[in-house]
Amino acid sequence: MESKQGNVIHSLYTMRSTWRDRDRDFRKELPGGETTQRLLVETIYETQPENKPIPGFDPDKDDAQYYRVQQNIDCDEVYPGIYIGDAATAKNKQYLQMLGITHLLNSAEGKRFGFVNTDANYYKDTMIKYIGFPLADSWAINISKYFYTAADFIDEAVSTGGKAFVHCVMGMSRSATCVLAYLMIKKEMLATDAIRQVRKNRFIQPNEGFLYQLAQLDNELRRQRL
Repeated sequence: MESKQGNVIHSLYTMRSTWRDRDRDFRKELPGGETTQRLLVETIYETQPENKPIPGFDPDKDDAQYYRVQQNIDCDEVYPGIYIGDAATAKNKQYLQMLGITHLLNSAEGKRFGFVNTDANYYKDTMIKYIGFPLADSWAINISKYFYTAADFIDEAVSTGGKAFVHCVMGMSRSATCVLAYLMIKKEMLATDAIRQVRKNRFIQPNEGFLYQLAQLDNELRRQRL
């Protein structure tokens, strides 16, 4: 009996020691310090978007009708094979197919104001694979629970030679946050580098709550890679 009790006590002691070790690992200092929301806000404002032609169109073609069609498109390639755009462009199936989009992520799925009312059924007459997240563009929303799902979905497109189109209403906050998470998780970019990569190609501005969650993700990933 005493032997059994001793084994139990030993097991409990071992488990507690393991938890303490893990806690120490989690808290160990990061080279250069913690990534903060403020740092990511500063990176946003320090990086200015470059002026680039709309993907899929020939900027040298001089035709009035051709130019008018472009006025309804809001889309930028922010990383090879990854595009961010607005709701109107996401609903333009003809343009998406011309661009060769294989995967579409709606980060604002819903029927209320501030959301985009599309779903898998909307794209059933295409070969586009769809996923939707019912996210509001609010600092209080937990977007981080979708980070790995978004990263896996986008990676499925890019790793198989496809193209991913990620959108919300304006293509600035929710969609950009999902793409930034992908670059951090799958491409092992620091949050600041991911922001510079995307922002130089498109005017993005995730809300401060989303930037806080990206900062936490950055610290988590950096610790994992120590």
